[in-house]
Amino acid sequence: MQLLKKINYRITLIALIILVQLLWGTLFLMDFVGNRQWISVMLSALSLLVVLFLNMKEENASYKIGWIILIMTLPVFGGLFYLLFGNKRPSGFMRMRLTKSHESIHPLLPQSKGVLEKLKLEDDRAHGTAKYVAKKNDYPIYEKTDVKYYPVGEEMFSDMIHSMEKAKHFIYLEYFIVEEGLMWNRMMEVLSGKVQEGVDVRMIYDDVGSMFLLPNDFIKKMEAAGIKCMAFNRFRPILSVVMNHRNHRKILVVDGHTAFTGGINLADEYINEKVRFGHWKDTGIRLRGEAVKSFTLMFLEMWNAFRSDIVDPLSLPEVLYAPSSFTAKGYVQPFSDSPLDDEPLGENVYIEILSQARDYVYIFTPYLIIDNELQSALCLAAKRGVDVRIVTPGIPDKKLVFRITRSNYMPLLKAGVRIYEYSPGFIHAKSYVSDDDIGVVGTINMDYRSLFLHFECGALLYGHEVLKDLKKDALETFAVSKEIRKEDLKETLFARTFDALLRLFAILF
Repeated sequence: MQLLKKINYRITLIALIILVQLLWGTLFLMDFVGNRQWISVMLSALSLLVVLFLNMKEENASYKIGWIILIMTLPVFGGLFYLLFGNKRPSGFMRMRLTKSHESIHPLLPQSKGVLEKLKLEDDRAHGTAKYVAKKNDYPIYEKTDVKYYPVGEEMFSDMIHSMEKAKHFIYLEYFIVEEGLMWNRMMEVLSGKVQEGVDVRMIYDDVGSMFLLPNDFIKKMEAAGIKCMAFNRFRPILSVVMNHRNHRKILVVDGHTAFTGGINLADEYINEKVRFGHWKDTGIRLRGEAVKSFTLMFLEMWNAFRSDIVDPLSLPEVLYAPSSFTAKGYVQPFSDSPLDDEPLGENVYIEILSQARDYVYIFTPYLIIDNELQSALCLAAKRGVDVRIVTPGIPDKKLVFRITRSNYMPLLKAGVRIYEYSPGFIHAKSYVSDDDIGVVGTINMDYRSLFLHFECGALLYGHEVLKDLKKDALETFAVSKEIRKEDLKETLFARTFDALLRLFAILF
C-alpha cells in the first residue's frame, strides 16, 4: 500500500498521453508525408522559414546555431520540433500578466543616487555593472544589509526555521522543488503554527520541478492549513512551448527584513538527510536589511501576476529593521532573470565578473553546458593570467548531462582554466567569487535552460565583507576535489564523435 501511495497517477497519465501524442503524430505524419509529396515539401519549407526566422532573431548565437543545425539535419520535422521545444518566447498570456505585475512594483524600487555615487568612487567598474543590472531588471543596489553565507544546506535550513519561527507578519516562499520529507515536514509544522498566530503565509512552487514529488492534492492540503499556495505554469498533457519556461527561483522572505536564496530547494537531499549522489554540497545566503525589499517585491511580482488575491506592497507592515543597526561593509544587489526580456542577464553577470577579474575567479556549478560567449570569457580571463577555477560534481545526478559537461573541459583546460570535480559527491551550488571584490550567489546554472529559458534570481555582492567566506569555502572545496588534467580526458574517436553529437543537442538540456 505504501508503494501505491507513492505512485503519482497524474504523472503517469500525463506521460502516457504525451507518449500517445508523439507516437500518433509521428505515425500520422510519416504516413501522410509518404503518400503526399507536397506535405513533405511544405514541412521542409516550414523548416527553412524557421531557420530564416532564427537567423534574424537577436539572441544567443550558440543557441541559434544549435537549432539551425538540428533543423537542417531533420528538415521534415525539425521546424515543428523547434516550435514545440526551442522557441524561447513565453506565451502572450504569461508575458502580459508578468509585465503588468512588474509595472506595478517598479515605482517601489527607486535607486539611491547616493549609494551609486559612493560605489562609483570606490570601484568605477563595479558601478557600471550595478547600473547595467538595475537598468535591465529594475532592482537597485543597497547598503545596510548584513549577509551570511552558508557552505552547506543543512546550516542554512537551521537558520530558515529559526527565522520563520520569529515571523510576526508574513512568510513568502518560492521554490523550484518541494518534496515531502523531513525538511518539508519540519517547515510545514512551523508554517502551520504561524498561520494559527495570524501570520500571512504564501507559497509558490514550480509544477514541473515538483511534479514527481508531491501528492495530487498538495494545494488543497496547503489551503486547508491556511497556507495560500500556487503552482507555477501548471503542466498540461499537451505538447506546448509554454512548458519550456519554469520558475527555478529559490526565495524565502520573512517580514520583509530577512531573506534567503541560493541553490537550496526544499527536499531532504539538499540538507543531506537523504543520500542520493554522495555528499550534496549546496550554498546559499541570508540577507538582513535594506536589500530584502527587492526579494519581497520579486515574490509579489510573481504572485500578483497569476492570483486574484493580490497583495498591495504598500499595505505591508513597516519593515521591522532599523537600517542603522546593520553595519556590514559593502553593497548588495538582488536581481531576477527572466525569458520575458530577451536579455541573458544571468549569463552577462557571469561574463562581467570574468571580464573584471584581475587575480582570480572561483566558480561552483553543477552543470557546464556553455555557449561560445561564456566559453570565450572563461578562456580569455585565464589567458590574461587570471586564476580561473571551476568545481563541478564528482558524482553526477544525470550521467548524460555530466558527459556533456565533461565534453566542454578540454578547450578550457587548454586556455589555462583549472577544473575540479567534487570528490565527496554532487555539487549543486551556483556561485562566483572574484578578487575579494565581487561575487554572486543564486539559482543560475551554467546551462542553456537556466541562462535562456527559466525564471531565476541571485544576489550580486560588491566589496562586501562576506566575500571572504565565499573564497574560504572555495579553497576548502578545491582541497577535497580532484583536479582534472588533459590526460584524464583521453577518449576514443567514437567517444569524441558521440560527445560532439551530444553537444549538438545540448540546447535541449
